[in-house]
Amino acid sequence: MPEISAGDTAWVLVCTALVLVMTAPALALFYGGMVRAKSTLNMMMMSFGALFVVGIIWVIFGYSVAFGPALDAGSFIGDPTAFLGLKGLLNSSALAVNGAYYPIPASAFVAFQAMFAVITVALISGAIADRAQFGTWLVFSAIWVTIVYLPVARAVFYFGDAEANGGGFIATKIKALDFAGGTAVHINAGAAGLALALVLGKRIGFGKMLLRPSNLPLVMIGAGLLWFGWFGFNAGSALGANGLAGVAFINTFSATCAAVAGWLLIERFRYGHATSLGAASGIVAGLVAITPACAYVDTWGALAIGVISGGVSALVVDLKHKFGYDDSLDVVGVHLVCGIIGTVLIGVFATTSVNEFGANGLLYGGGTTQLVRQIQAATIVMVFSFVVTYILGTILDKTIGFRVTNDQELEGVDLALQAESAYDLVGSSKGSSKGRNA
Repeated sequence: MPEISAGDTAWVLVCTALVLVMTAPALALFYGGMVRAKSTLNMMMMSFGALFVVGIIWVIFGYSVAFGPALDAGSFIGDPTAFLGLKGLLNSSALAVNGAYYPIPASAFVAFQAMFAVITVALISGAIADRAQFGTWLVFSAIWVTIVYLPVARAVFYFGDAEANGGGFIATKIKALDFAGGTAVHINAGAAGLALALVLGKRIGFGKMLLRPSNLPLVMIGAGLLWFGWFGFNAGSALGANGLAGVAFINTFSATCAAVAGWLLIERFRYGHATSLGAASGIVAGLVAITPACAYVDTWGALAIGVISGGVSALVVDLKHKFGYDDSLDVVGVHLVCGIIGTVLIGVFATTSVNEFGANGLLYGGGTTQLVRQIQAATIVMVFSFVVTYILGTILDKTIGFRVTNDQELEGVDLALQAESAYDLVGSSKGSSKGRNA
């Protein structure tokens, strides 16, 4: 068993903090600026709500389900009691996971993976902006992370441990590659967002009036912070301050630059303008697409994945109007679509010259073997997440109610649900006699 490395431990803990920044404040600002003024605080609260709900579940039993020993032979989940309340993990022993020992304490890995679970749930909220009950969203977050995220994370990220055989079926049976979460995070969240958008239905005025972002500077700040935090997301997945972290870091940077260029070029040719919203969306598109591939491709592969994801996403975000589903903040058009692009293109651009533990894709002499594996993984996660989320969302909507009333939506969910206003320039009588701001 290796000695704990102070440098590797420090790197993983810093990256953990960076991934936390991705949810709060980065995603909260990004989503909060994209909605109408009367929904800003509610939208931001959905990110913060996901953070504390998922955080509690993760430290009680979530980590154990995702990365603990199998519940029984052939089980798709880990035993929730194995590390209940992080039992046995809060010590200085080296991490034993994924078939090897790592020179970091298990607690650092637990914290790092917690942030992945948090942001996956938070991403879904953008698909149902302006019209979801906050209380029901919290209930949904708790159930969804348990029955959807945890099994998917195990399937994608868990290879077994140093003492036992076995592992997640996508990782060990299909042998698809996903370095930092293209399937488990982005395809998973994107498919769930589509399902919830269909369950809740369209916003009042969708397709009939312009539903403009309320604060584009907030969107730009959020996008910049997402890019900053994403270096922790991708480079931190190397679980050490090593060469693979450096590869993931520079590929994350270059692919995102290319994605912004791709998005803005499409905007310029289609509409005659390169917009700030387009630039911010291009940033996220590139970050999403390079996430699964960041440690498996070279510079040319990263640039190709970036420009393809930015251009394609810019073309497909408007399809929601054609097909009639109201994905408020383009969770489907960015996270689902670019998650699929990045995951599948590993099978084209991967090269073992970058990572000997990866594979050679179609363009590097590997044939179609890895490409087929990547398509299988993307399809399985997408279908599973969509079906289970649609059923869960429907049950919650029919029982405790998921969508706000028409009156609440017209008034604005900030005032109706939080009794606050993001831009209280003239004051509001609603809630003025109670609460901390009275």
